Amino acid sequence: MCGKLFVMSTSPPASLRERKKQRTRQALIDTALAKFTEQGFDGTTLDELCEAVEVSKTTFFRYFGGKEDVALAPVEDMWTAFVADLGSREPGSRSLVEVLQESLLSALSGMPGEDWAQRLLLSRRIAAGMPSIDAHGKHFCERTTNEAVDVLRARFGLSDQVDLRARLAMDLVIAAFHRALELWLQRADSHTRDELADCVREVFAAVPGVLEVSVDSA
Repeated sequence: MCGKLFVMSTSPPASLRERKKQRTRQALIDTALAKFTEQGFDGTTLDELCEAVEVSKTTFFRYFGGKEDVALAPVEDMWTAFVADLGSREPGSRSLVEVLQESLLSALSGMPGEDWAQRLLLSRRIAAGMPSIDAHGKHFCERTTNEAVDVLRARFGLSDQVDLRARLAMDLVIAAFHRALELWLQRADSHTRDELADCVREVFAAVPGVLEVSVDSA
């Protein structure tokens, strides 16, 4: 996922100018998701999107690197919040995976309620079967992983010898979230943020037993 990471600040209270910027950004996301759903991703031009929100392309590119960025904004925002939360974690007696799980659940709980969950649902439906969005997502995932590993090294003083384990731990966390997201999307009932968090916990609960699974020979 290329484009600009939009770091969500938790303090101090946003100024009037910042609140206006946040409203503009959110209007772009909501309008884009609605138009992509109605007209298709390829069937919606950037000109149409900017005209609907009454902003220029220059304004659009202050927030997003392109249509793929705005289509994936809900999940990108969550991972951006994850990296920020990880940087605030204190060393303790937990395992590395437990720390990462805590940050993921904290980032998820910080997303703006059920409006965010519905945006995420629309985003995943739009992204399905779209190679350009998939490629964009993989790029963002790689960049986020590298940023998280850098934070782990700086925050917890990990040496070069454990960098591989830090990277593998991040790969595991991302894979676990993707599986949790699949479980969440498969549900026929409502799709809420809390239900997604429950799916994340369910998947992480299965992680410790993964290496213990044996395959009996026939």
